[in-house]
Amino acid sequence: MTERRVILGGSTFEEQIGYARAVVDGDRVHVSGTTGFDYTTMTISENVVEQAEQCLRNIGAALAEAGCGFGDVVRVRYLLPDRADFEPCWPVLRRRFGDVRPAATMMECGLADPRMKIEIEVDARRPGV
Repeated sequence: MTERRVILGGSTFEEQIGYARAVVDGDRVHVSGTTGFDYTTMTISENVVEQAEQCLRNIGAALAEAGCGFGDVVRVRYLLPDRADFEPCWPVLRRRFGDVRPAATMMECGLADPRMKIEIEVDARRPGV
């Protein structure tokens, strides 16, 4: 039987909307679109680069709980309301994904809260499963 479990990240949105930060399904890990909220304080920076860094901290915590890390990411999706905000984030994103080289997509779209400037979603494979 394939293991399936949910990982909660502490966001009030998970309960309000009805989703999980991540779902582990056998050797696959699907991390929901993750924004720059610090879920311990439910605050968000106004700076897109700081938001990207917080997104990655939130994603890293979910991946670790799933038994993997950034090196196991096979796909990443970047969602931004303003595509001009993407390039300033490149150095932060390169630090996490530059050696991994996952398949990637960037989309310009509206996000759920006007304070959100970037949302990142990843899929990974758990090693040894």
